[in-house]
Amino acid sequence: MNDVRELKQFAQVHARAQNIKGYRDVLARIDSDEDGAAGSWAAEWTRAGDGHLAAGHPLEASRRYAMARFPFVDGTARRVAAEQCVNAFEQWAKERTELERVDVDLTLDPYRGNSGRVRCWATGLSETEPRPLLLLCGGIVSVKEQWAPILELVRRFGMSGIVAELPGVGENTLVYGPEGARMLSGILDAVADRADVDQTYVMAHSFSGHLALRCATLDSRIRGVVTTGAPVRSFFADRVWQARIPRITTDTLLHLTGGLREDLGSLADRLRPLALTGAELESVRVPVAYLRSTRDEIIPQTEGELLRRHVRHVHVTDIEDVHAAPHHVAESRLWTVVSVLRMREVHTMQSFVVTSMWNLLRTRRRLMGALK
Repeated sequence: MNDVRELKQFAQVHARAQNIKGYRDVLARIDSDEDGAAGSWAAEWTRAGDGHLAAGHPLEASRRYAMARFPFVDGTARRVAAEQCVNAFEQWAKERTELERVDVDLTLDPYRGNSGRVRCWATGLSETEPRPLLLLCGGIVSVKEQWAPILELVRRFGMSGIVAELPGVGENTLVYGPEGARMLSGILDAVADRADVDQTYVMAHSFSGHLALRCATLDSRIRGVVTTGAPVRSFFADRVWQARIPRITTDTLLHLTGGLREDLGSLADRLRPLALTGAELESVRVPVAYLRSTRDEIIPQTEGELLRRHVRHVHVTDIEDVHAAPHHVAESRLWTVVSVLRMREVHTMQSFVVTSMWNLLRTRRRLMGALK
């Protein structure tokens, strides 16, 4: 079972990011993580989802089911919640003809048997009018249904979009490993006939940012990477740092890399091959935007300095917060959009409005910090 205190702590950023109203009330009712028991994590979040589904709000239900399966499926209750999350989102998506499912079957490493299916949500794909592509991917605990509603915004900026999950997360049946970057290239191959994949920008949160950086060294179709709190090298190579990270993170990484909780001692060996070398980083020729939380308890601060030292076109933005900046969700989300627009050199009224909103929130944060 997971530590309930850790669950409540690290789930808050996802609740805020999805604008889940009343999430504190749900957390207050939770007192255990016993699979399916009354008052347990999965049971209470599932109950909250059931209420919204019965009221005819499938998207709100999906968000709460996603919280019920957090951080990963480790029992019957979370497995059912994960299925309900997808089913509720599909019900919501049926009313939006611009959204479609894209399933990609991939073999990343035939020798290790790393084959599987990557299920995605997409928008704006067209054989007759292919648009530049925005590829979105969440971190080690967030499913694609959490990010897919952003696709409605992507179309407004003249792009096609596709949302995927990290290997091992949600419906992605691949294993997270050194060859994971090939997954992104495989997705581009799958939609190359309906999107201008030669103009691909990747918006990758946390650990998927690591995959995006490595993929940018291999695939020239990627023209820019925007990432928040991504591990680069120190996280994967520094055993002293690894000993400090929360147990919920180590357990999730073991799950994604094909290990079990009792294999905790093997985690360092599983992570070491994922570290990006200086040579790899120096081969990244596209612009990189990196949002760093100055009090990040999961990703070392040195990752940002590594990027500054080795990546030619990088801009590191600091924000005073813990991992994933849970207290600055609106600002960090706008920052990702503004970063993509700047990389594409988009100058429209819409881009002006979004940039102005971001500047307003950034200025407000800095003034509040000065006052403190």
